[in-house]
Amino acid sequence: MTGTPGGRALVVSVDATAVPERPVGAGRYVVELVRALARRDDVRPAVWCRRDDAARWRELAPTVLPCAPPSRPARLAWEQAGLAWALRRAGAAVHHGPHYTMPVLCPVPAVVTVHDLTFVEHPEWHERSKVVLFRRAIALARLRAAAIVCPSRATADRLAATGGVRGRVFVVPHGVDHDRFRPDEPRPGADADALRRLGVRPPYVLFLGTLEPRKAVPALVGAFDRVAGTRPDLRLVLAGRPGWGGDQVERSVAASAHRGRIVRTGYVPDDTVPALLRGAAAVCYPALEEGFGLPALEAAACGAPLVTTAGSVMAELAGDAAVLAEAGSAESVAAALAEALADGPARQHRRQAGLVAAAARTWAASAEGHVAAYRWAAAQRPPGPGEALP
Repeated sequence: MTGTPGGRALVVSVDATAVPERPVGAGRYVVELVRALARRDDVRPAVWCRRDDAARWRELAPTVLPCAPPSRPARLAWEQAGLAWALRRAGAAVHHGPHYTMPVLCPVPAVVTVHDLTFVEHPEWHERSKVVLFRRAIALARLRAAAIVCPSRATADRLAATGGVRGRVFVVPHGVDHDRFRPDEPRPGADADALRRLGVRPPYVLFLGTLEPRKAVPALVGAFDRVAGTRPDLRLVLAGRPGWGGDQVERSVAASAHRGRIVRTGYVPDDTVPALLRGAAAVCYPALEEGFGLPALEAAACGAPLVTTAGSVMAELAGDAAVLAEAGSAESVAAALAEALADGPARQHRRQAGLVAAAARTWAASAEGHVAAYRWAAAQRPPGPGEALP
């Protein structure tokens, strides 16, 4: 890898203080991005984390700064006061807020990742306190970030459609960890052992992700009821932790005519996820909307038959690999599941198309796109306290 002019690596401050102990979604993005950045010699990530969370980051990055308080309210306050002050002494050329937020008075140019606009466009999908927090964060990023990273063109277009942006917008897709997400198991029998530990027996339809309103899991439960009658050995596996609004899922499962064949695994450890994907008769990711929808692409990388939402970024990423269903329609999801489960040449074609689509996405390529945003931002002047949109 080629270094910066003069041989000096660009020092990038990365805020990892919001990444939970068991990361999913945006948290997984931060972990994989830091890992990919640390492998380069032209950039040096300096990772801010909670005071009780330094060990895992020291395995990924050369510079770890465990300064943030553990509790969420104190951490948010620290970001605005303590982090802003610490950045003046850290020697970073640019600061990256990878989950919407940044200090109001950031002393160095800032890059902010805006994953999607659902906090603005669909507040009913989220907890009220998070809607307030992230709407303010997106508004601040519009005004004061030197660059905004969006994981898809769809998110970038929505950002442009819903207001002005001071800085430059970079569309940088996520990657896939192809060492983990691949169609072959690491050793004979490894996948069967992993499924046994989870209490999962094939054949099954898999949903993997946080159980929250925008994932449209009740529509999947309704779809499973429609196909289960003709497939008496088929199970539905819901893998993931309950999120805000998870009571909708609970009610749909309780009302299911085939609830005895619905398996709840809870959180699935990272090293077990690929086995769960590879073993699925079909993976269904029926989310109403996503900024990127990485689990759908990881399923394709494992060679799993995929059902996802028509007109979504997941459908755009998967291309011919996925059978598409209408958002939120149990009847449409059921028809798509029946098609995905059917044996024949079309199933094999979709599998190969998924492997090709996933192969094009790597975390190294994603890091390259982020570094382009960092370089752009580092060349800009951070706005003064009274400056607004031009």
